[in-house]
Amino acid sequence: MDFAGKSVLITGAGKGIGRACARLMAARGAEVIALSRTQADLDGLREELGARTIRVDLQDPVATRAAVAEAGTCDFLINSAGINVLESVLDMTHEGYEAVLGINLRAALITCQEFAKSRIAAGGGGAIVNITSIAGHRGFQNHLCYAASKAGLEGASRVMAKELGPHNIRVNCVAPTITLTELAVEAWSDPVKSEPMMVRHPLNRFAEADEVARSIAMLLSDDAGMVSGAVLSVDGGFLAV
Repeated sequence: MDFAGKSVLITGAGKGIGRACARLMAARGAEVIALSRTQADLDGLREELGARTIRVDLQDPVATRAAVAEAGTCDFLINSAGINVLESVLDMTHEGYEAVLGINLRAALITCQEFAKSRIAAGGGGAIVNITSIAGHRGFQNHLCYAASKAGLEGASRVMAKELGPHNIRVNCVAPTITLTELAVEAWSDPVKSEPMMVRHPLNRFAEADEVARSIAMLLSDDAGMVSGAVLSVDGGFLAV
């Protein structure tokens, strides 16, 4: 999967799956345009990969549109930015809802919209991958808004696949299980917490960030030229059993 001569816009590129995607796409020849709200992460991507970087708070819809406009016309979009606020049905707050839905769903819809407009103006073509979660398919305690945001993004991606298909723009999702980013390694280091979740995975392990990134690269590539409107579970079989 060679992406030489192509460009990819990645939200949440500073950490976790987004950073793994930036590294992989750069290694495969793509120009990376990285969006993040943390300047130190952007500086690191510029030094490590030669990435173009744009600092933006995706909670701000006006700033989000401006950032995508600054990025210019790209061949691919990866929506990796995401947050979680652990709140139950009974404990949900306005602030938690706005934070999670604002970044996980609204910002993703805005970036998709602006990306698609730019691609259509350029004659069409291109591909989008939105990163969702198994939490959009199974009920996890204290994940009310997070689950709503990820399930909502999958539903919206199906609409986008239908509406953008005539412009030869493909839209897909990947739904990872627990992915061992730096924060997740710490959060799931206690076997008492991790084992009950681990045994629900037929492969008996969690995902690595670069494994998710490789699945995303596949969906962006010509090898997936007839794949649109799909949700690829990168979950070691979790949703299958």
